[in-house]
Amino acid sequence: MSRLLSRILLLAAGLGLSSCSGGSVVVRGEGLDVSALPADIRTDYGVFAQRCSKCHSLTRALNSGISDDHYWALYVERMRRQPASGITTDDVPVVLRFLHYYSVEVERARERAKTAGLPTRGDL
Repeated sequence: MSRLLSRILLLAAGLGLSSCSGGSVVVRGEGLDVSALPADIRTDYGVFAQRCSKCHSLTRALNSGISDDHYWALYVERMRRQPASGITTDDVPVVLRFLHYYSVEVERARERAKTAGLPTRGDL
């Protein structure tokens, strides 16, 4: 088992939450281990983290269970309209790109756990 998958499964089992893979991405406190993100996603994550943490914890979005890009778009637009968010129209595609990446990786981790016979968030 890869180090990455081991970390993901440990996190998922320990927290009962989904996590993501693709370079040892591990949820830590209020966000992700940025050094484990692919280089092209780090900037997107930075915008997500800066904007979204103004109004709520990052884990609120990361553990939301949302996986549909259309729903993410509606959600981010609703958050953008909140006066304190600071999310600009230019930020929206950047945040959505990160959330799409994250959602895909969560699903991959879930499928790997299922294949390995481990409980996933829906099984707990």
